[in-house]
Amino acid sequence: MKAGICFPPSACRWSLLVLAVSLPLLGGADWTRFRGPGGSGIAEDTGVPTEWSSDKNIAWKTAMPGFGASSPITLGDQIFVACYSGYGLDEDEPGDMADLKHHLLCVNRADGKILWEKVTPGLATDQEYVRFMPLHGYASASPVTDGKAVYAFFGCAGVYAYDLSGKSLWHASVGEGIHGWGSGTSPILTDDAVIINASVESGSIVALDKATGEQKWKFEGIKDSWSTPLVVKLPGGGQELVVSMHSKILGLDPATGEQLWECAGVPDYVVPAVIADDQGVVYVTGGRKPTTVAIRTGGRGDVSETHVVWHLKETGKVPTPLLYDGHLYWVSNMGFATCVDAKTGEMVYKERLEGVGRVYASLVLADEKLYAVSRENGAVVLAASPRFRELGRNELADDTSVFNATPVVSNGQLLLRSDKFLYCVGK
Repeated sequence: MKAGICFPPSACRWSLLVLAVSLPLLGGADWTRFRGPGGSGIAEDTGVPTEWSSDKNIAWKTAMPGFGASSPITLGDQIFVACYSGYGLDEDEPGDMADLKHHLLCVNRADGKILWEKVTPGLATDQEYVRFMPLHGYASASPVTDGKAVYAFFGCAGVYAYDLSGKSLWHASVGEGIHGWGSGTSPILTDDAVIINASVESGSIVALDKATGEQKWKFEGIKDSWSTPLVVKLPGGGQELVVSMHSKILGLDPATGEQLWECAGVPDYVVPAVIADDQGVVYVTGGRKPTTVAIRTGGRGDVSETHVVWHLKETGKVPTPLLYDGHLYWVSNMGFATCVDAKTGEMVYKERLEGVGRVYASLVLADEKLYAVSRENGAVVLAASPRFRELGRNELADDTSVFNATPVVSNGQLLLRSDKFLYCVGK
């Protein structure tokens, strides 16, 4: 408004309404990577619903062009999510692998409309759709964005980079190895690199230049790891890239890939991502012989005898734990809700969630509530408290497909992804 001009009250009210509609939705930080800010799974949002169904608290619902276990990510008014199509959609009739396609979608955050879609071919030498592959398929890695570009990882088919309007920037291979369990780690970013755990594809951790896709460094010898690594900020300054693999935990220099330290880890394959507190303690878990380990970062050489804080014979096996207010929480792949004292490693509770079945998605937290999504039997809401309390159960009864993806908290709403749809849950 110009000074000295007076509008009638009705016009002022209309101007305020227009302003309110044009402003972005209010909420917490963008979820630019798997499990959101810092990989913590924790949102600052309030007003997140605890109840929903197929006809209640669904703001919008968007059909996906293919299946996928990839969690969505958000950047302002954009949502990015990965899918696959053409092969491996039916266990009895998987089709021809030559028809496998990978998709990266950009979805309008406000109404769920698909803004753009990039489709790239799979490899005809990818893992066949048998045995364990139908559990999650060919699009399990969550994309990641630095606010300038978005990066998607499709296993042996490689890493793809696009600008925010969908223009292709580069494509890079990190190896063409395959495994009966498929590929599942998500890319993470440093200031200038995309970090890929290519344990399946080349038995290595690979750093790619964000601008060009060229390899900056490669650390080999990574075995049986489906775990997303983490760049940890050290209390005294500096950073370490912490990687979990079969029987070992590694601390690497994220700028060069140089090994700084190693520690005895989970004596088996690992799936859950690495997490950390703000004091430089990392938590690693996984394996068929249940193991969770807390380790202080910042050491040098073999720190197995000097930096292990505690060791516990429990694990969520597939889902990544969530650290909140001095406690580790997870709902395991078998549907047990668990709480552990993060300082001592003592078990606080372990409760079976009857009727939930298998869980592959990791917990997220908002409004002092934990959200756990099962593969086939809906979602459970728990109190984020060392006293076990179940607050609600919710099911989208008209969607009988699988829910593998970890949910996202965005603008006071939940983004849930199944093999068939992307949902925005909330007002």
